[in-house]
Amino acid sequence: YVPMAADLLHEGHLNIINESKKLGRVIIGLLTDKAIAEYKEVPLLSFEQRKIVMESIKGVDQVIEQKIWNYEPILRKIKPDFLVHGDDWKIGPQKEMRLKCINVLGEWNGKLVEPKYTSNISSAKMKKSIKSRFVNSEMRLSSLSRLLESNSIVRFLEAHNGLTGIIVENAKAEEKGVSKEFDGIWLSSLTLSTSMGKPDTEVVDFSSRFQTLDQILEVTHKPIIVDGDTGGRIEHFKYRVKTLERMGISAVIVEDKKGDKRNSLFGDDISQEQEDIETFCEKIRVGKYSQRTDIFMIIARIESLILGKGVEDAKKRALAYINAGADGIMIHSKSNDTKDVEEFCNFYRKECSKPLILVPSAYSHIPEKKLEAWGANIVIYANHLLRSSYPMMEKVAKSILVNGRAKEAADEYCIPIKDIIRLIPEDY
Repeated sequence: YVPMAADLLHEGHLNIINESKKLGRVIIGLLTDKAIAEYKEVPLLSFEQRKIVMESIKGVDQVIEQKIWNYEPILRKIKPDFLVHGDDWKIGPQKEMRLKCINVLGEWNGKLVEPKYTSNISSAKMKKSIKSRFVNSEMRLSSLSRLLESNSIVRFLEAHNGLTGIIVENAKAEEKGVSKEFDGIWLSSLTLSTSMGKPDTEVVDFSSRFQTLDQILEVTHKPIIVDGDTGGRIEHFKYRVKTLERMGISAVIVEDKKGDKRNSLFGDDISQEQEDIETFCEKIRVGKYSQRTDIFMIIARIESLILGKGVEDAKKRALAYINAGADGIMIHSKSNDTKDVEEFCNFYRKECSKPLILVPSAYSHIPEKKLEAWGANIVIYANHLLRSSYPMMEKVAKSILVNGRAKEAADEYCIPIKDIIRLIPEDY
């Protein structure tokens, strides 16, 4: 039994297969997209595409599905004489899995065979190189759909320029042997307008947003969801949908308010009016009709909780918007008391299978696992890179003023100039 992801087939995979052939009949346990997503990013090629490739390789007798990253259940089912795996898993995220497999194989005297890992080959580096050269708008457009199919929950982090896009793209952490990263990028109207020194009142028009998106698209490869505010007038919204889809953006989120845009977190502190249901449904219908593909997503953002209209109003609107063609629902709240959000989520999950999006800015104390238990498919961290950068830049500015020189600020708050120069490779 040879478990493999085999997203990018290279000589290392062929070496493993050739070594396995010497031991007997070779069964490839091909990890599904969902299984791979448990410990690293979704593969470039779908399971079906990878299966066709593996079945065509000489020496492979059978290709079967491995539906979860944990090898134990399928090993007990097959009871292979040998488990063949490269020796690279002796260290790193799969170290614990290796020890479990050895114990399971011992139940029927099976053996673990570990051919030496092929040096100078890195699937991760190969994928990064391929993405930087060959990922086009069509592939990017569909990447959110694939993420939702493969993950129980996906996380997006805001970016407001090319540099913050790179941060979202490359941020990684390891927890209990599992590598974690952000699945995509959120373009927030709040952080974009704030970074330009302007209020969040739709004063930054979509032409400027398209320019920012171009900057981010040029240096990243992950899916992007765009904050569409109210979407503007219905006759204008359809053209914005066309442009975003053509650029390779995966989704736009539009809120059901009308009149002059004001940031939702103001709530009822300033006058804001919710759009009537039928008018907003018509906007959704027009937007969906204008699409060139079925992949681009229009997500309806419900402001009922923000405006004090209650959960029942939000439930009614959610069903109407889904029936009008919305590809998902975002429920927004400015309260750190999550009772209403949880009630809405429980209702929505029973009534609809389309994606549910949460933005836990006001209830940041709630962990992702709990949001997932409520039925959330996408969690958006909507403004944190900008919010974290402002206080640090303010400290630097004050330090220079207080000390009459930059040394203290540079030593305490700044990365070295040489690191800034090398931060973005010339061939990025």
